Amino acid sequence: MKKYVVLCGRRAWLLIRWLILAGATGVILGVVGGWFGISITVVTQLRESHPWMLYLLPAAGLLIVGMYRLDPYKTGTNLVLEGIQSGAYIPLRMAPLIAGSTILTHAFGGSAGREGAALQLGGSVAGTLGKWLKLEEYDHRIMIMSGMSAGFSALFGTPLTATIFAMEVTNVGIMQYAALVPCSVAALVAKEMAEFVGAHGEHFTLPTVAAFNPQNAFLVILLAFCCAGVSILFCAMLHTAERIYKKWIPNEWLRVVAGGSLVVLMTLLLGTTDYLGAGMPVIELAMEGKVIAAAFLLKMVFTGISLGSGFRGGEIVPSLFVGATFGCLFGQITGLSPSLAAACGMASVFCGVTNCPISSLLLSFELFGFNGMPFFLLSVCISYLESGYYGLYHSQKIFYSKTNLQVLDRNTKK
Repeated sequence: MKKYVVLCGRRAWLLIRWLILAGATGVILGVVGGWFGISITVVTQLRESHPWMLYLLPAAGLLIVGMYRLDPYKTGTNLVLEGIQSGAYIPLRMAPLIAGSTILTHAFGGSAGREGAALQLGGSVAGTLGKWLKLEEYDHRIMIMSGMSAGFSALFGTPLTATIFAMEVTNVGIMQYAALVPCSVAALVAKEMAEFVGAHGEHFTLPTVAAFNPQNAFLVILLAFCCAGVSILFCAMLHTAERIYKKWIPNEWLRVVAGGSLVVLMTLLLGTTDYLGAGMPVIELAMEGKVIAAAFLLKMVFTGISLGSGFRGGEIVPSLFVGATFGCLFGQITGLSPSLAAACGMASVFCGVTNCPISSLLLSFELFGFNGMPFFLLSVCISYLESGYYGLYHSQKIFYSKTNLQVLDRNTKK
């Protein structure tokens, strides 16, 4: 009886401890992440109101390169994953660097997202808190994960997805359940704090969901198979663009000017700004069944050029853009509801590029509701299986095979 009381006391103390630590992490990152999201919205509106700002994109790139010259650690989302895997040092300077550079990218027209930046913001702030509090190694890693959840939740407004994503993305095939309470508390608190400062996440309304019958099920299976190929292509384009830039333009100053100039030139040739920034208006149009055929491919090209040349931001929202526009196009061609196909496409491509099927399924529920559950489940599972071992983050480990119960313990393909 005494041992039972002692054990209960220890677990109660552990719960209280994580409620305090994760709650504080959620408060800080909810406010910071909320302000960051508002800043992205403000500068995007400013650019849309002043189209001439696009011509300053190469100059903004030079400023970003200059900012990162102050950082000897080559920070990025991969370093955050390595901090969880092996305890790699994540400097606090990552937070202002990624926030400032992402704002500059969006302000002047680079094609990038923001949630990837939120992961770096959360990981660096929470990791630094853990260091200051002198937490043990494993607790420190959990703090980093809770920071990722908080940052993702604050920007996207999806605490359920944010909780599981941080636990799932580091080592594919293994769920870090020890982080369940800290990540969930941090994500929930961060969402509330972000809304408190005026930032609100993304949500979409699906019209009447089609009947789940053999014909529609077959079309969703085909869509998911195609989305797996699209996700492979997207990852390959991002990684290849970076390699080509570094090979042919070794000087990072010239590289970012070349990339910025190319984005400006392509925008002028196309006569549209749809592929600049995150592209949320285009995603909303795709959800209404309106899309041009080449939209998904153009977004991949714009994002590869921008991020590969040295501009900063996330890859997650561009992947949602690609999935939504490709899915909508698929629906227009095959007769499947374009809105439903766009939603399934978003979930499928997100799964393919992140290798996180549970997070992708939960994301579809939080963004679109539960009515389309059979379609979301089918599309996510098939995309996960067929997308192979490619991924956005080369530090992500595929621990278990996707096809059998075999330990691989290898990094994603570049």
